[in-house]
Amino acid sequence: MNFDLNKSIEILERTPLVIEALLSNVSDEWTMHNEGGESWSAYDVVGHLIHGEKTDWVQRLEIILSDEGTKKFQPFDRFAQFTESKGKNLQQLIQEFKTVRTENLSVLKSKQLQVVDFDKTGIHPVFGEVSLRNLLSTWAVHDLSHLAQINRVMAKQYSSEVGPWKEFLPILTPHHSVKK
Repeated sequence: MNFDLNKSIEILERTPLVIEALLSNVSDEWTMHNEGGESWSAYDVVGHLIHGEKTDWVQRLEIILSDEGTKKFQPFDRFAQFTESKGKNLQQLIQEFKTVRTENLSVLKSKQLQVVDFDKTGIHPVFGEVSLRNLLSTWAVHDLSHLAQINRVMAKQYSSEVGPWKEFLPILTPHHSVKK
């Protein structure tokens, strides 16, 4: 599928609602546990999404659309949620995510972007030149990726409890196909 702003917005608008429906009022065992090591819990992922809303997507959009400056993006701290989420419960994070996402989508829609705008570029600190099309596509796919991550982390809480069905549950057996 080729990039389409309206199709991206379809995902961006729904992500907070999906997260709220999936995570609100469920036990901490589902939301506060990770996959081991330095992996993230569902709680951590929601904090990460909030940080991105506050410091990444719209700020980079503004840089790309600007007629001034070097168009260099600030580096993104992929781990800021570990500090920024301290003292907040998951319900607070969900509400904060819904609020900042709504605000950001209002900004995005207010830009009344035209096809020519999607080829404008900025400078990513790692990738170099990237287009607005790349940024907006990544924003939607980033959401989908983290929704998949939340589901995978939650599913793995029952990894040992599903018994022999594990071989039919690819969410529990990464990089393996389901046996037929």
